[in-house]
Amino acid sequence: MNNPADQAALSGDEVKALEKLNEAYQSVRSELSKVIVGQNEVIEQLMIAIFARGHCLLEGVPGLAKTLMISTLARTLNLDFSRIQFTPDLMPSDIVGTEVIQEDKATGSREFKFLHGPVFSNIVLADEINRTPPKTQAALLEAMQEKQVTIGGERRKLPTPFFVLATQNPIEQEGTYTLPEAQQDRFMFKVFVKYPSYDEEFQIAATTTSDVSAEVQQVLSGEDIIRLQNLVRRVPVPSHLIHFALRIVRATRVLEGDCPEFIQETVSWGAGPRGVQNLLLGCKARAVLEGRSYATTEDLRAVAKPVLRHRVITNFNAESSGITSDDVIDRLLAEIPERSEGDQIAPELAKAF
Repeated sequence: MNNPADQAALSGDEVKALEKLNEAYQSVRSELSKVIVGQNEVIEQLMIAIFARGHCLLEGVPGLAKTLMISTLARTLNLDFSRIQFTPDLMPSDIVGTEVIQEDKATGSREFKFLHGPVFSNIVLADEINRTPPKTQAALLEAMQEKQVTIGGERRKLPTPFFVLATQNPIEQEGTYTLPEAQQDRFMFKVFVKYPSYDEEFQIAATTTSDVSAEVQQVLSGEDIIRLQNLVRRVPVPSHLIHFALRIVRATRVLEGDCPEFIQETVSWGAGPRGVQNLLLGCKARAVLEGRSYATTEDLRAVAKPVLRHRVITNFNAESSGITSDDVIDRLLAEIPERSEGDQIAPELAKAF
């Protein structure tokens, strides 16, 4: 049971804003359904990441409308959108921009002028990010973490809101460069885009082979999204939920002496502090999208896999047995209690909360 005092942390105006956000979320889903068939879970996870100020890594085979989904979402949110097709010869300057010498025809003087790269957009689609070398992949690191790029010693702020939504193809590994774990950790979610059901694929086949084209309407503006992002941060999280998130994440760390035995047998590397942060932010954003002013353990269970699957790295024993990161997370959620008598922090730290 959630503490009523926790629920009262938002003002009356903020609670009304939550209700409006829930209506806007339903409108966004309705608009997307005009173009995208199915994929409801993927759309929900994308929206959670956006309102939590996170980035998403989408993995799925070709032809599952990943690019179309992201570009359509940008239109419904009235945000600037740019798509970068990652290739082996792509250079960092192709992403962030470059300085060129420009001559003033009136005076004959020359000066450097900065040409903005495609990263200077609200939503950046990094298509097939695992097809470009690590040097170019790393060009996104500063942009994703600091919301800025540094060129020629000068820092240039990126527009707000700013999201990187990257895709990668899991089946063609020839000519690909595995995304380093350090960069994967910058993504709030790793989302699996799966095949449609039979009925969904029937609808896809019927609509995409006709001359019918759907027009989507704008639902939210960039200013609306920024206000709602700030509101998500205000959503209270009960202390027992923070402890639950901590127990789950800390249990994945093989180097810690108290991790479960099955973790030691199947995991080579566990989640860091960003895992806890993103679990809680995901809880808050999911609660807000559902029109609630408080987060619950059900919210945490719903976001656990997309938050942790790219942060829990399985070992050879697990891979040879067909055990995936999702399997490990399922077992953790089943075995770790939601509450524990040992849930406590140092007294001097407790005074700050």
